[in-house]
Amino acid sequence: MATRLAPGEFRYWDRVQDPAVQRMRKLWRTIFRFDPQPDDALVERFAAAYYQADPVAEAFVDEVYLGELGPKAGRAMLDLALEHGIDAVPDPPASLVRLFAEFETPPPWLDPALVERGAAVFRRWGTSVFAFATTSTLEMYSESSITKPLAYTGGYAGARAHKRQLETVRFWIDISEPGGLAIGARGRQTTMRVRIMHVFIRRKLVRRPEWDAAAWGVPISVGDATLTLMAGSVVPGLALWSVGLQTTKREIEATLHFWRYVGHLLGVQPDWYPRDFRESVQLMFAAFVKRAHTAGADGEELVESYLPAFEPKPGTPWRKRLRDEVNYRVQIGYTGFWLPPGTYARHAMPRRLPWVLHPLAQFPVLFTLETARRLIPGLDRVADRVQRARRETWYRNEMGAAAAEYTPVEEFRR
Repeated sequence: MATRLAPGEFRYWDRVQDPAVQRMRKLWRTIFRFDPQPDDALVERFAAAYYQADPVAEAFVDEVYLGELGPKAGRAMLDLALEHGIDAVPDPPASLVRLFAEFETPPPWLDPALVERGAAVFRRWGTSVFAFATTSTLEMYSESSITKPLAYTGGYAGARAHKRQLETVRFWIDISEPGGLAIGARGRQTTMRVRIMHVFIRRKLVRRPEWDAAAWGVPISVGDATLTLMAGSVVPGLALWSVGLQTTKREIEATLHFWRYVGHLLGVQPDWYPRDFRESVQLMFAAFVKRAHTAGADGEELVESYLPAFEPKPGTPWRKRLRDEVNYRVQIGYTGFWLPPGTYARHAMPRRLPWVLHPLAQFPVLFTLETARRLIPGLDRVADRVQRARRETWYRNEMGAAAAEYTPVEEFRR
């Protein structure tokens, strides 16, 4: 048999036949009537993706940012192309032309109406999806390929954790606004800026002697980035039923399509990306089974930095202080509710009770409202307006008047 291309910490084939894994597989098959275990061909392509990145964006960075023009001119050129189109750039370098040809050409599989429907479902999840998506990420901080880039750049631990988390939330809001991924829209522009930032982070990390490519693959790989896209689609689509938010299989598949297009704009373009609910579950099965749990102290620091980032700050005006006190406990409740009890107990975390009861307490209210939304014409549009306003208010309470920066790439040259 040919040698598989897989990082050393991709443990799928070592663990897939474990009795506990096979019991989980059997239970799922009994309830949902399909096998969650993918065939080996998909898993092999998933594993190989840990050595794949973004050659188109990297070629642009090499020619422009790291070439004669330098990062300041490169950033100005990129901003001009994003705001006014590639034709506005005088004598654009070949790598920029290629990058924008890919960025502005719709992929053959794209269904714009389905993208907008998926964005609307994501908006309907409101601020609950912010808490859930981050909590699901905390569980994955056990994996070195995810944790080490965050730990080595220092963006998601300690005092900077809150700012980085809020920048991610701003990204989620912008891309999911109506028309947020249209050419020239703020969300679409942000995808490119994040994409270029990822190139610089990747370049910085691979030069570090601590980076173990044999064990982890390349930093911010296509493999891990695809799982991040899943954390905004199929995973919350299933998990948010636990608090009363009702999402159908077709709606989950719409969010899959939405996030696939976001991934395409970010340079995450695997041809094995899940097309439907069954395939997405099979990918998440492989992701769960392959885990190595080797992140150690770096993973612990990231997990334990999350909730303290929401603690009210000294000297805050009393009205904001009151909102912050409430929000901090809400975050404890959501995290304690969704994070597996064993994971929560292994880390230095705030006491869960009584805040962990909050998600359960809101279930009957949300379930009733969701049922009404599904049955009464016109309520879907009302719910959309309400949730858009709520998540913007939530963001502004946390961030204030400051804008999300998406750290300038010049920082990552050093």
